[in-house]
Amino acid sequence: LTGALFREFAFTLAGAVVISGIVALTLSPMMGSKLLREGATERGFAGFVNRRFENVRSIYERMLTGTLRYRPVVFGVWIIVALLMVPFYIFSQRELAPAEDQGVVFGVVQASPNSTLDQTKLFSSQIYDVYHSFPEADSVFQITNPNGGFGGMVTKPWSERKRTTQQLLVASTGPLSHIAGVRVIPLTPPALPGGGNFPVDFVIASSAEPQQLAEFANELVKRAFASHMFIYADSDLKFDQPQAEVVFDRDKLRSQGVDLSQAGKDLSTLLGANYVNRFSIQGQSYKVIPQVKRVERLTPEQLTQIYVKGSNDQLVPLSTFASLKMTSEPRQLNKFQQLNAVRIQGVIPPPVPLDTALRFLEGEAAKILPPGFTIDYAGESRQLRVEGSKFLGTFLLSAILIYLVLAAQFESFRDPFIVLAGSVPLAISGALLFSFLGFTTLNIYSEVGLITLVGLVSKNGILIVEFANHLQEMGKDKLAAVIEAAQTRLRPILMTTAATVVGHFPLVLAKGPGAGARNSIGIMLVSGMIIGTVFTLFVVPSIYMLVARRHKAIDIEELESETSIPELAAAAS
Repeated sequence: LTGALFREFAFTLAGAVVISGIVALTLSPMMGSKLLREGATERGFAGFVNRRFENVRSIYERMLTGTLRYRPVVFGVWIIVALLMVPFYIFSQRELAPAEDQGVVFGVVQASPNSTLDQTKLFSSQIYDVYHSFPEADSVFQITNPNGGFGGMVTKPWSERKRTTQQLLVASTGPLSHIAGVRVIPLTPPALPGGGNFPVDFVIASSAEPQQLAEFANELVKRAFASHMFIYADSDLKFDQPQAEVVFDRDKLRSQGVDLSQAGKDLSTLLGANYVNRFSIQGQSYKVIPQVKRVERLTPEQLTQIYVKGSNDQLVPLSTFASLKMTSEPRQLNKFQQLNAVRIQGVIPPPVPLDTALRFLEGEAAKILPPGFTIDYAGESRQLRVEGSKFLGTFLLSAILIYLVLAAQFESFRDPFIVLAGSVPLAISGALLFSFLGFTTLNIYSEVGLITLVGLVSKNGILIVEFANHLQEMGKDKLAAVIEAAQTRLRPILMTTAATVVGHFPLVLAKGPGAGARNSIGIMLVSGMIIGTVFTLFVVPSIYMLVARRHKAIDIEELESETSIPELAAAAS
């Protein structure tokens, strides 16, 4: 899933950058020669902006000169801010994807295991009334089966309602919990496909007996409700399925002249176990399935009143040679990776991230589970745990690739280190600060924003380092070169940052469908670019003074003489 989303993002961004580079090298110079006029930058609004910017540049020059005098302080601040990204990342709230308003609220109906279709339908009719009572509801739907059902409401368009589906989810929890006879679990569809019905899907697996698994699962469910993090939590291993066993007395069978296998076949046939024949009508073939009347099979005790064939084709009541034994069996027995397993599924309210709920269950499971029991995940929870661990590898790979490309460009291993170390950790810390403070979460979309941030903020360091090297080659010492490079490149750096921030700021303010994903990307890019740029303007020059090698000045006259010799030789030939 992560690979699919990152692949689409990579192709889109790479294509846009390639086209932008071609336009910058071809169309932009031509347009500049046609549209720009000499002296236009000194008059009118452009002149006003340029004068204000000169004031900003002079202020920046004084501040930069001061910071270069106290480089140990700058290095200390750089190290502290860069290291802060570790706790910011660890303690940020995580989820697979932010909850989205998809215009529908579902309700999963759970009935008792021995409920009939009429009973479930009677109780489930109240669900329609609950959903229909919301003014935001546009239509209500419901599907009912004997042991439960599925329903929900489709909401009106965003422009016609004020509450989101997440708010409606919380608002419907109370009224739905008051419906007698059935249990209704409200939930919204997952933000990404393939996540299953419930966001929390926690698995306990072991070779132990199912009864022992059920005990630990029930204890975890109790603790989940006590934490107030869950709207709903339950396990799928329940020993509440009534089971009526017919116990035959072999001595009585022989005295009544009843064959055991024949008695079993008769009982199975009368309870509708299989079809006995077919008949055709209007060209269609139908199965003949015999079954006693429904009123004669409402309770297990009525089974003893069924007659089976005895000796001499006489009908003998079942009660004369059989008795009933009532037991409770599990509704289902699950396996997970060849082990007995129980799944704890749950729904969490909007303020609670999925990672927080899973960490709570993990912590409680570690307290109560004995050796030999393992935990795992399914559905959306498994996607979060599996996909979330891939981000660090992707992030490191992107940083390494950028480093290698810059090393080839600068023909140096020092200069790429200056660019990346002086910009990327600071920008990442600035972006993660807002996820740490709860403005967004670490999810698959915010991770896309962080990967994008690596390339965007590196450009600022490239502008300073590349021009400082050029100035050294022109004869300036390292200090004067880096100060002049930072001043000269201040305007393009601020313009690039402003364009990025202004272009992505609408994502921060986005509302409506898909707002969660847009907010995550926007917050990461805007905060990271602003904070990263501010630090880059002061940290990169200081690191440059410490790490960059001294470039020898190029002898202009010698270079001109070297280039003139081939020209004279060509002219003579």
